[in-house]
Amino acid sequence: MTPSASTSAPLTPNTIRPRDDDDDVINLSEYFDILLDRKWLVAGVTAVALGLGLAYALLATPIYESNLLIQVEDSAPDSKNFLGDTANLFDVKTPAIGEIQIIRSRMVIGGAVEATRLYINARPRHLPLIGEWLSRRSTELSNPGFLGLGGYVSGTEAIDIAKFDVPSALEDQQPFTITAQAGDQYTLSHPSLPEPLTGSAGKMLSQQVPGGTITLMVSRIDGKPGAEFLVSRASSLATTESLQKRVQLSEQGKQSNVINVTLEGSDRGRLRRTLNEIGAQYVRQNVERKAAEAEKTIEFLDQQLPEFKRQLEDSEDVYARFRNKNGTVAFDEEAKAVLGMSVQLQTKLLETQQQRRELLARFTETNPKVRMVDGQIAAINHEINGLETRVSAMPAIQRDALRLERDVRVNGELYKSLLNSSLQLRLVKEGKIGNVRLLDTAIEPKSAVKPQKPLIVALSLVLGLLAGVALAILRTKLSSGIRNPQEIEDRLGLNVYSVVPLALEQETILEHIAGGAKGVQLLAVTSPESLAIESLRNLRVSLQLTLMESGNNRVLITGATPGVGKSFVSGNFAVIMAQAGKRVLLIDADLRKGHLQKAFGLPRKGGLADVLAGDMSPEQAIHGQVIPNLDVLTTGNYPFNPANMMLSSKLGELLNDFSERYDLVVIDSPPVLVAADAAAVAAHAGAVLLVARDNLTQLGELNESVKRLAHAGQQVNGVVFNGMDLSRRHYGSYGYKYGGYRYTEYKYKEA
Repeated sequence: MTPSASTSAPLTPNTIRPRDDDDDVINLSEYFDILLDRKWLVAGVTAVALGLGLAYALLATPIYESNLLIQVEDSAPDSKNFLGDTANLFDVKTPAIGEIQIIRSRMVIGGAVEATRLYINARPRHLPLIGEWLSRRSTELSNPGFLGLGGYVSGTEAIDIAKFDVPSALEDQQPFTITAQAGDQYTLSHPSLPEPLTGSAGKMLSQQVPGGTITLMVSRIDGKPGAEFLVSRASSLATTESLQKRVQLSEQGKQSNVINVTLEGSDRGRLRRTLNEIGAQYVRQNVERKAAEAEKTIEFLDQQLPEFKRQLEDSEDVYARFRNKNGTVAFDEEAKAVLGMSVQLQTKLLETQQQRRELLARFTETNPKVRMVDGQIAAINHEINGLETRVSAMPAIQRDALRLERDVRVNGELYKSLLNSSLQLRLVKEGKIGNVRLLDTAIEPKSAVKPQKPLIVALSLVLGLLAGVALAILRTKLSSGIRNPQEIEDRLGLNVYSVVPLALEQETILEHIAGGAKGVQLLAVTSPESLAIESLRNLRVSLQLTLMESGNNRVLITGATPGVGKSFVSGNFAVIMAQAGKRVLLIDADLRKGHLQKAFGLPRKGGLADVLAGDMSPEQAIHGQVIPNLDVLTTGNYPFNPANMMLSSKLGELLNDFSERYDLVVIDSPPVLVAADAAAVAAHAGAVLLVARDNLTQLGELNESVKRLAHAGQQVNGVVFNGMDLSRRHYGSYGYKYGGYRYTEYKYKEA
């Protein structure tokens, strides 16, 4: 890449350019490149999420669902033709929403809990994580134990508890442990027990403990000796409240009076028993509710029947005495009609008055139903008064005979009606007939409703992919390292002289150096056709003008922090200049951790530090013709006070001497932000280059380095952007904001 040719003056060292207003514009190409660069991260997160989803789908306990249907009828079955209108008075006509609340009540749910012993939870002690999964696929009992821990099972072990009562202090607490023994024997252990209790299947076990008595009845235990079962006892109230929350109640359709009762659970047998018991409890309370109302009315009728029988007998006696005294009275047609109407009205009046008394047992006198009956009574009385007027106009004997016969007929009809009602209500009470019925009972489901394995796998795949994408973008956005050399120019105003691509061959060279390989181990020597070396050749061209304008031929190469590759740039740049025919001296001025001698296969002792200390002459310390036209001056023995050495006047004199003897002097110094040595050496350099590392160096570090060198009176001429990954598509937001570009390798043609 050709370096920027801008000749504009750089910004002041402490200046950072503000972002433009359109920095927040989303560029899809940028995010697409981020995903391509982080494809393995996205794939890894997706694979982990998918694996977790698959594991959950396979290992999760299956949840089954069963239901029953209940019909709430408007009248009791077969009651209209058999019991007549009297039974209809006691039909419970409650809306479905009210019946739903009755089903959810503690009266029904609590009764089902007690009948099914739902408060007892007994299960085998399965292996961790995979125990239940193994047991669902097993066809035989397993051998207890796991990794040296006894009791764990993974087979078809099962236990049935008929009764288990504990003191209230032990309810909803740590479960008890039942351990199977030979011959249907078992032991019961718990921290509250001083020692394990021994019992037998089919026999009651009882033990007095502080706070009460523990009673246990094990009906059946299937397991090899040593197999453990966990048994806990919950309080009836807590179990009832839990079941109230779990059961789902809804009306099937609109105003259908058909209620759907749904329940989910992992135990299919217990699920079926619980639902059917809920239905049985609800039907039972409905029948008992009707029977209770009928019982109340029967008690009232039993009190009224003797009174009405006495009235009937009295009226018959009076009428008999009248006939014995006056003989049989013949009624004309008008009298017969009046008699029939009077009997009907008196009977209807008495029935209506009886209905009013029944209503007052449930409502007040201001209730609309009571007021409606009062209106009917007033209308009947008005008609009776009209008939009485007609009767008063008849002859006296005929009038008295009509009234007496009317009383006999009315009392007889009323007594017979009440007697029939009493008999019918007794049939209602004893017939065990309600106005609800079970349409469908609960059955054991065949397939689980949860977990929905295809859905879970699909969701885990989608969520994993989204999480991977989000993590890739987040890691990229949170990365504070410079990813695009254009950021340096736009933010700091520094010229980027060269962009050095990441050289994979350098890893092999470093391995050779670590292995003690002899000779020169530099990329410019071993792989001169590398794209990184070609980029450093561009630096050679860029520095020519800079050195011509400077006061000397000395180039200082440094970095803001360690690890940016300043020694890599210094060594290879010196080799490239020597290969171009220049007489070059490479000085390793990093008297703290300099290691350039390793790349050239030279000893560290006898170098710059020894010359500055006066222990050696320059001629003795310089390694001549390491490669043609290149001499190397290593660090020498690491001194105790390298900063003081760099501030000595002898360093300036030495560098001036070197400038006269060589065409180019390349100085590798310590990082600027780590040691003050770099600023001291920079004062003697004609050009200063900062090396920045792709995705490692931060803009703030470069800006601070420029400031420190400026305080030493030296201006940074440019930046070498090192280690740029050409396989990466995303170069940071600036590359998309100002127009992206790609780096390609222009290989040498094979001879």
